[in-house]
Amino acid sequence: DSCDYRTTVSGNLKTHMRTHAREKPYACSRCDYRSVQSGGLTSHMRTHTREKPYACDRCDYSASHSQSLQTHMRTHTGEKPYACDCCKSRFSNQADLKKHKIIHTGGKPYECDSCDYKTVREEHLKEHIRTHTGERPYPCDSCDYKAITKGALT
Repeated sequence: DSCDYRTTVSGNLKTHMRTHAREKPYACSRCDYRSVQSGGLTSHMRTHTREKPYACDRCDYSASHSQSLQTHMRTHTGEKPYACDCCKSRFSNQADLKKHKIIHTGGKPYECDSCDYKTVREEHLKEHIRTHTGERPYPCDSCDYKAITKGALT
């Protein structure tokens, strides 16, 4: 097996070859995560330390990964580089585009284990599951009422 990867930096080739060998020499000391690159492990460790070194210069947002900050900046610029190929909808990140595309397939991939409820959105399933568990994580500021969703407080 070979691929078209080319580089003039020997270290890059060595790292790339690990992907073919499925070699992941950099192991997390706190969980089972392993990485091909040391930078991948460094980035992963922030999930344990909750370190967020990438700060937005326009608001108080901070991120543990540079890519997350780059995606966040689109909320300020209005940039939406990801386009749906079925309609004219555009999105600032791939995850939102992927969620949107389910609308066109008519599928409802998120299913409740306790009843027949199915939905297009994972967050809707999480809210629905609370009807079974009784969890009400959103307290009212004015009384003792607690809601299943934030929207139910208005």
